[in-house]
Amino acid sequence: VQLQASGGGLVQAGDSLRLSCAASGRTFSTYAKGWFRQAPGKEREFVAAISWRGGTTWYSDSVKGRFTISRDNAKDTVILQMNSLKPEDTAVYYCAASRPGISRLPNEYGYWGQGTLVTVSS
Repeated sequence: VQLQASGGGLVQAGDSLRLSCAASGRTFSTYAKGWFRQAPGKEREFVAAISWRGGTTWYSDSVKGRFTISRDNAKDTVILQMNSLKPEDTAVYYCAASRPGISRLPNEYGYWGQGTLVTVSS
């Protein structure tokens, strides 16, 4: 396993969760990193991304203002802080690393974690 996502769980609407993605076996500290999610019966969608230095961040419109992506290159981790969660945020969340750079496109990411389930009840 090269990327390991953790932190998912069952929460109520309005609660917060903090997802973490750690690298193992190799370093991704100079790769852009992103979070994607996939709800049952839906395609995988972009959530947030951060450039390798951390100076640029992108968010989907559906999470902007509620989620924050950050990274710690010394620990080779990327964090997704999720606040004001809504039932429509329910999905499996995947972290990914992109060598070419920050992107909203899943196919720009060559390395993926196994996913962590987030369930938000109303």
